[in-house]
This record gives sequence, C-alpha cells and structure tokens, in this order.
Amino acid sequence: MKIYLIVALVLVSGFGARTAAAQPLGQPDRGEPGDQMIQDYLARTAARIQDSFTGDLKSLDSWRQNRERHVEEYYYMLGLSPRPELYVTGNLYRPSNAKSGEKLPAVFYVCGHSGRGRDGNKTAFQSHGMWFARHGYVCLVVDTLQLGEIAATHHGTYNQNRWWWHSRGYTSAGVECWNGVRGIDYLVSRPDVDPERIAVTGISGGGAATFWIAAADERVKVAVPVSGMADLVSYVPNRVINGHCDCMFLYNTFEWPWTRIAGLVAPRPMLFVNSDNDGIFPMDANDRVINQLERLYSLFGAGDRVDAVVSVGGHAYRKDILDATYRFINTHLKQDAKPVSDSEVDLVIDIPGKQSHPIEPQKLRVFPTDRDIPADQLNTTIDQHFVPMADVKVPSSREFQIWKLALQAELRRVAFRTLPEPIPAGKMEAVQESPVAGRLVTEEGIFVRLERMPKSSDPKRIVLYVQNSGKQDSVPTWVEKVRQPGEGLYRCEPRGIGDTRWTVKNPPNYVARSHVLLGSTVDTGRVHDVLATVRYLRTIHNDVPVVVAGEGPAAIIAAYAALWDPEIAGVIAHNPPATHMDPAAPQFLNILRVADIADTLGLLAPRQLTIASDDARFQKTAAIYKAAGAEDKISLEK
Repeated sequence: MKIYLIVALVLVSGFGARTAAAQPLGQPDRGEPGDQMIQDYLARTAARIQDSFTGDLKSLDSWRQNRERHVEEYYYMLGLSPRPELYVTGNLYRPSNAKSGEKLPAVFYVCGHSGRGRDGNKTAFQSHGMWFARHGYVCLVVDTLQLGEIAATHHGTYNQNRWWWHSRGYTSAGVECWNGVRGIDYLVSRPDVDPERIAVTGISGGGAATFWIAAADERVKVAVPVSGMADLVSYVPNRVINGHCDCMFLYNTFEWPWTRIAGLVAPRPMLFVNSDNDGIFPMDANDRVINQLERLYSLFGAGDRVDAVVSVGGHAYRKDILDATYRFINTHLKQDAKPVSDSEVDLVIDIPGKQSHPIEPQKLRVFPTDRDIPADQLNTTIDQHFVPMADVKVPSSREFQIWKLALQAELRRVAFRTLPEPIPAGKMEAVQESPVAGRLVTEEGIFVRLERMPKSSDPKRIVLYVQNSGKQDSVPTWVEKVRQPGEGLYRCEPRGIGDTRWTVKNPPNYVARSHVLLGSTVDTGRVHDVLATVRYLRTIHNDVPVVVAGEGPAAIIAAYAALWDPEIAGVIAHNPPATHMDPAAPQFLNILRVADIADTLGLLAPRQLTIASDDARFQKTAAIYKAAGAEDKISLEK
C-alpha cells in the first residue's frame, strides 16, 4: 500500500556550530434542562478513566506485559488499517556541504494549524527546516491533511456534522499519524540518513501529531511535542475540547487514560514543552501529564530522558522554546548538549502588513498550479476511504450461530464495550411529575422520562415506544396500530431528548465529541437507557414480555437494546435508516468496521422483527433471518 510523499528538495548552506487550579475553557452551558446532568456525567467518567493511569505505574514488568496489547489498541483507535493512496506534499531540507556517503541525523517536522492556502502550511514553518539543515540534519517538513496543497478537513465532527466518522472509526488524527510513519519510511530510505537517529517535533496540531507518530513508530528516537497534549479532565469537564479540531483526538474505544498515549514513547527521550498562558493546553493539565510521565520513565530507570519546559506566554513559539527544542534534539541525536544561541534565524514574519518569508511560499510548492494536482488524489475524500467498512456476508444456515456469536463479540469489544453486562433495572424516583409519568434513573446521575400511556394497568404484553426527539404528549398513530388488545404502552425519552435535552452548538458539538474521548457515544448511552427501562418494566409487571418500538433513529436505538437483551420479545422499526452512513442514523464507535444496520438487525433472529421501510437494503436482513431458519419471524412492510 503506497502513500506518495512528494518532496521539493531545498539545499541550505551550513555554518559553525506543581498542580495548578483547573482551567476551564469558557462557561458551561446552562440553557437547557439536561445540561447539568450530562456535564456532571461526563466529568465523573473522565475522572474515573484518568485515575486508571495508576494501574500503568504498577511495575515495569506489568507495563511491558501490557505494551503489545496497548500498541494494538492504539493503532485501532487511530483507525490505522489498510489504506488507499494519498499524496503528501513536503519540503526536504539538508546541508549543502554534506559529505558523500555521510549518514546524517534526521528530523520529521510536523506542522501546526497555520493556513497558507494553496502553498500549504509547510511554508509557515520553513525556518525549522533551515535551522536543522544548517546544523547538520536532514529535515522533512510536510503539509497536514487540512492545510496542505491538496486540502481536506480536520473538522468532520467539530462543525461539519460528519457523525458517521465515529461509526467509521475515522479520525483525521489517524491520517496525520500515518503520514508521519510514511514520512519516516522515506527518510530511512535515503542513503544520507542515519535510521538510528531520527527525531520528530512540531507545535500545536504538530505537537499532537508528534505524540501520535512517536507512539506509533519506534524508529523515532527522540520526541519534542510543543503544546500538543492536555488530559481528559482538561478536555472534558474543563471543556478544553472546544478549542480543538478533530485531528487532536483519537477515539478512546478502550477507555485509556490520555497520558498512556505519551507513555508509549517511554523510555525514548521526550521533551514536553508548553506555555504558561496557553488556553488550549492549560498548565494544570501540563503538570498532571508530566508528573505521570516522570513516574512512568522512572520505572525504566530513565528519569533523565524525560523533561519539561514551560515558557512564559501564549500559544506560540518563542526563543526559549526553540532553544530548548533544538538543544534537546542535539543532545540525544548528536551528543551535543551545548546551549543553542542561534534559534531565531530565518524566521517567517506573519504580521498584517508586514509579512516576509526566507523562501517565497510559491517556490516551496510541490504542485506549481492546480493543473498539476494529480487527478487520482483521494485526499479530499479520505474520510470515506481511510478506514475500510466491513463487508459482512450472509451466512449459510449451517454457519448462522457461529457467525452470530462472532459478530456480537466484536461489536461488544469495539462498539458497545462501555455498556455494563448485564445492565441493572432502572429505579423510579419517588417524586413523580404526574400519576402516569416519572423520572427513571438508568445509571448514576442519568435519568429519563418514562410515561405510562392509558389502558396499561394490567397488560399481557408491553410495547415500549422510544421517543425520537422533542417532547410530545402522545404517541404516533402507527404505534397505536401495532398495539394489540390487552397490551400496555409506555413512552420513553432517552437522555438528551425532551425533559433532559442539552445544549447543542455547532461548533463545537461539546457533548457528542466529549463522549468519544471517553470511549462511547451519546447513542450508546441511549441504548443503555432503553435497556434499563425494559428491565424496570419487567420488574414492575412480573416479567411480562416487552416489545420495543421506534421511528427513524430511535428504531435503531430500540433494536440495539434488543441486541443486548435477549429477553426483549421483539422489535418494531418504523422508517429506520438503513446504514450508519445516513446523517440521521444513530452513531456508535467503530460499528461500521464490524457491521452495518442491515447486518445487525439480522442478529435479532429468531425474535420477531417488523421493519416498515421500502429500502431494498433490508432484504439482506430478511436473508439473514432465512439463514437462521426464522423467515416467518420477520416482516418487511412499506
């Protein structure tokens, strides 16, 4: 699998040689009734996951025993799977006076968010390539996916409403990581590069990418991330996530404490650099991360290989940052620990009305004109290709049971692992707002509205209607039509709907994006709510059978609740989306890497399933039911 690295070669002449108070980003939302509830829930979950890093510090043997599994999980959470071809534009800087046959140390420089339009953001960071080349390094500076010569986006869930990114397991962080790995492939292929002396560094988005790449690729011998990492307590309850685009985050499928990402670099040398007035990488998080890293490195007896630098100022490079970065890399790649005195040379000046570049940006273009951009580039649509979708085949009747168990196990492992097993019945609060409705607590700190509809006092069977959105005092006509005589009817508003709705702003989509940093999605929580509600209903109605029903996205929420509770008697899905790629579909982490809706509904066989839809893709669901010997249990209606 190739990823093209296009390099414009530049020759450069050489010359002689403590924890602070929490720092939130803005005020919490308080405009909707569910804001406090969901924010408290996210804060508790973030603290629980972050505290689990103490387990990583148990012993060096324990860390080493778990490391292989951690690396596998890390690659999965970045979506690093077989990939299509990408064009990555960059500039290579090397000493013009390098001797023939000499093996030089190399630096992979990762650019931050600096818009330079058609020239690519590599042009904004050219001074770093020049400095390294002047001091005997080969330095490769590459464009990012969003701000390169062939521009895509980092902001799929930040403001583009591409919520299927979550179901695809796609994050732009994965692309930046893989571009780095392939960039290092290029560097080690060069006859003038010493493959045992490679460093990676960058600021902001480049600082985050420094972590991604160094953690993924052990060929990186030195890492200097500048303003590139906070932690879960900072990102989520302190809302620092709102200051970041999607390239700063992986999807935390396996509920990692965030410092574990940086910990994968240990015991290789790392300099953790930050600024004391950086609002999107605040100092309280900085102190927690470096303290944890120092503890981890100490297990290796390598406490001298990790250090921190704090600069006075905001989110930017300054002389002390540059001096420290260059000196640290010199120390560990060239055994030269002398202070650096010439860090601020060849600087790009980017002040309105006063802009200057050592090398004119257009001269650093790889593709001089738009006509030169390859027609076969996939960069602009890479989110649709980078992480492959599963292609699930309909099993034979002989294979069905094994097929079902394997598919369910993988769904549990990577898409629904945060659901408790089993989920306890919800608990009705003593104070109810009416004789027929109340607040059902489905898990700690989360409650939903549950309403008993008329004629439900002593039912033979119960239909639980899962509300889709908004608030309504009655159920749709189609629900009443599927309700049989003697059946009870309840209406449930899962979290974030109706009485527990929370603030939604696009951008930054705080609640939805925070969930994936904690290994879940909003819709996973809604499945939890339905499961807890069903078990509550069976408790108060002496195990009367319960059928779940929903319309549109809520139909899939109801169906997935049935997937994880085999005692749910059946599912009625009215106009459900047929794929998680549908913008209206509920989203679950990584689910499209395992199966899509037509496949997962087939897992409900042999229970009764009614699908009211004319979408032909549900014929596959019917074929799966036939393989299960349950073709009489599925009804496809228009």
